[in-house]
Amino acid sequence: MADDYPKVDRVMGGASGWFSIALPAVLFLYFLGLVPQIAETPQVRGIEWVPSLGIGLSVLLDGLSLTFALLITGIGTAVTLYSARYLGQHPDYPRFVAYLMLFMVGMLGLVLAGNLISLFVFWEVTTIASYLLIGFNADSAKSRRSALQALLVTGTGGLILLAGMIVLGTVAGSFELVEILSQGEMLRDHPWYLAILLLFLAGAFTKSAQVPFHFWLPNAMAAPTPVSAYLHSATMVKAGVFLLARMNPALGGTEAWFWMLTLFGGVTAVFASVMSLRQTDIKQVLAYTTLMALGTLTMFIGAGTHYAIMAAMLFLVVHSLYKAALFLMIGIVDHATGTRETGVLGGLAKAMPLTGLAAALAAVSMAGIPPMVGFIGKEFMYKAGLGLGGFGAIWVTVMIFAASVMMFVVAGIVAWKPFRGELRQTPHAAHEGPWPMLAGPLVLGALSLIFGLFPGILAHYFVGPATHAVFGEVREVHLYLWGGINMALVLSLLTFLAGWLMYRRHEAIRDRLTRIEEGSRVNFDAGWDRVLDGLKALAAWQTRLIQTGNLQTYMAVIFASFTILVGATFLLRGGMGSGINYQADGIHPIQWTVLALIAMGAILATITSSRMTAVAALGVVGIGVALIFIMFSAPDVAITQLLVEVLVVVLVALVMLRLPHLPVRSASGFRAGHAAIAAAFGILSTLVMIAVLQTPFDRRLTDFFEIASWPEAHGRNIVNVILVDFRATDTFGEIVVVVIAAVGAYALLRGAPGARPTPEDEEPAQVAAADKGEKV
Repeated sequence: MADDYPKVDRVMGGASGWFSIALPAVLFLYFLGLVPQIAETPQVRGIEWVPSLGIGLSVLLDGLSLTFALLITGIGTAVTLYSARYLGQHPDYPRFVAYLMLFMVGMLGLVLAGNLISLFVFWEVTTIASYLLIGFNADSAKSRRSALQALLVTGTGGLILLAGMIVLGTVAGSFELVEILSQGEMLRDHPWYLAILLLFLAGAFTKSAQVPFHFWLPNAMAAPTPVSAYLHSATMVKAGVFLLARMNPALGGTEAWFWMLTLFGGVTAVFASVMSLRQTDIKQVLAYTTLMALGTLTMFIGAGTHYAIMAAMLFLVVHSLYKAALFLMIGIVDHATGTRETGVLGGLAKAMPLTGLAAALAAVSMAGIPPMVGFIGKEFMYKAGLGLGGFGAIWVTVMIFAASVMMFVVAGIVAWKPFRGELRQTPHAAHEGPWPMLAGPLVLGALSLIFGLFPGILAHYFVGPATHAVFGEVREVHLYLWGGINMALVLSLLTFLAGWLMYRRHEAIRDRLTRIEEGSRVNFDAGWDRVLDGLKALAAWQTRLIQTGNLQTYMAVIFASFTILVGATFLLRGGMGSGINYQADGIHPIQWTVLALIAMGAILATITSSRMTAVAALGVVGIGVALIFIMFSAPDVAITQLLVEVLVVVLVALVMLRLPHLPVRSASGFRAGHAAIAAAFGILSTLVMIAVLQTPFDRRLTDFFEIASWPEAHGRNIVNVILVDFRATDTFGEIVVVVIAAVGAYALLRGAPGARPTPEDEEPAQVAAADKGEKV
C-alpha cells in the first residue's frame, strides 16, 4: 500500500514548518502558565500608541480573553503540526505558513486588545489573513470567488463596526475597554444606544456568519482543510461571538439586545442544522454545523442570564474541541481515500482505526452523549433556556432542542457511517494517517473526554473566569456530569431518541430537503452574485455619467461641489454674521493696483481666444500674487511663486507648439455657467479667508516655534527651521512631488522618438494659425 504522504525529510515542511509549530506551542505554554493567576485577578497592561486620540496598545487579560488565547494557540499548534505533513511538500508552503501566522497574530491581538481601536486593527488583520488563506489555491476560480466573498462581507461589516466603535468611544469618553465596560448603565440609557448596538451587531453578525450573512462561511470551505479547521470552526468565525461577549457588560441587558441576539441566533442555529442534513460532502456538513454553533452562542449571549452566559462559555470550549478534531479527521480521510462523499465512504475503521477513534471521540461529544463534555454543555444549555421564563424560554429551548437533535444526526453522518460496516472501494486505497496528522484530532478528542469526566477543572480555570468577564460580576460556576433527574435530562433523552429516529431516515430527509431547495426561489449565494452585478452596473452608470473625458466638466463639478458644500457650511455656521468686518480698510493704493492687475489678468484669461494670451494672462496673475508676498515680507515664498510661474509659462508654451490647431472660439462661446462658478468660488474663498483672519489666533504654536527654533534646531530663521526640521517629512514629500512633476514634464516634452512631428507635419498647422491671426 503506497504512502502518498510526504517523506520523513519533509514531514515538517522545512524551517517554515518547524517555526509554525514552535510559535503557537510556546505561546500556548505561556498563556497556560497565566491561567491560575488570571483566574483569580484579571489584569490590564499596555503602552500608549496615539495618546492624542486616546488610542493605546493595551492588553486586557481576563477569563474571556485568556480562554480564547488558549484555544487559538492550542488548536493552532495542532493545526500547524497537521499542516506541516498535509502541505509540507507544497511549493507555496512557506507562503501558507506566513498567512497562517499572520492570522494567528491578528486573532490573538483581537481577543487580547484592551482598546477599541486596536481591537479593530486586529479585527481587520484577521479579515485580510482569512482572505489570503481561503484563496490560497489561487489557480482555482472557486477559491478566488470564496475568498473575495468572505473579504467583502466581513470587510463591509468591519467598516460598519468601526463607525460603532467611534460613536461608542465618543459617548463613553474613552476607547479603553475597562472604562467602557464600567459605564454600562449610562450607555444603555444614552439616546445613541440603539445606533451603537445596531452598528456593533452588523460587524459581529457578518464576522460570525449569522443569517442572512451566513452564505460566505460554507463557501469558505474551498480553503485547505487545516484552514477550515482553524479559521472557520475554532477561531476566526468566533471573533463576532467574542465581540458580543466582550461588550455584554456595556451593551447587554436590554430588550433590544435580548431579542435581536436570540432571534438571529436561534434562526441561524436551526436553519444551519437543517442545511447540514442536505449536504453529502462531509466538509460541507461540518461547515453548516459551525453555523449552528455560532447561532447558539449568539442566542445565549443575548439571553444574558448567569446560566445562559455560563452555557455559552462552556459550549464555546466544547465546540472548539470537537469541531477542530472533526475537520482534521476529514482531512485525513480525504487525503487517504480521495473522497469526502458520504455515499462512497464506509468501513474505514478497519483500515484507519486511529482516525476512527478520533472521529468517535469528537462525534460523541458533538452528539452530547455522556461522559463527554458535550453532554454537560447540552445539559446546561437546556437548563439556561428553561430558566429564562416567558416566551423567551420557549423560543430558546425549542431552538436548542431542534439544533441538538440534528447535531446528533450529523454526528452519525460524519463519524459513524463512514467507519462502520464493510470497507468500500474508494478512489485511493484507504490507509491510516501519519502521526503528525493524527496527534491533533486524538488529543482534542481526549480532552473532550477528560473535561467530561473532570468538569471541575474546566469550571474553575476556564468557564468560570470567562463567565465572570462576560457577565460583568463574579458568580458561582459549578459544572457536573450528573445533576440528577430533571427537565434538562428529560430533554436530553428526547434529543437522543429523536436524533436516532432521524438518523435512520436521514437519506430520505436529505432527498426531501434537496427537492425543497431546488424548488425554492430563495438562494442567498445567488443573491450575493446579483448584488455584485448590481454594484458593477451602478459603477458603470456612474462612470459614464461622471467620467466624461472632458477636463472642463471635471473642473466645473469639483469647484461647484466645493462652493456648494463650503458655502452651505459657512452660512449655517454664521459666517455672514455681524461679528466679522468685511470692510476693506487700510489697503494701500499700491496694493489696490496689484489687486487690479491680478483681476485684469484673470478676466483676460477667461475671455481671450488665444492660448498664448491666456497663458500670459495667468502669468500676470501669478506675478501679482508674488508681489503680494513681497509686500507682506515673504520673499522666499515670492521667489518660489515667480519660479513656478516662469516654469509654467515655459512648459505650457513648449507644449502648445505640439498641440493641434483648434478653431478660434467666438464671443458667443462664452460660458456663463463656468463664469458663475468661478465668481462664486472666488467670492466664497475671499469671505472665508476674511473670517479666518479675524478669528482669534491661538499663539501656542507660534510661541513653541519661537522658543524651540534655536535651542532644538539651531536656526534663527523660524520659517526655514519649520520647513527643514519641524516639518522635514512634509517638506521632503513636497520635494518628491516636485521631482515627480519635473520628470513627468520632461517626459512630455521629450515625447516618444517615433511620435515627434516632422517639419512637413508642423508647417500646415503654423500656416493655418497665422492665417487666423494667432501667434504660434
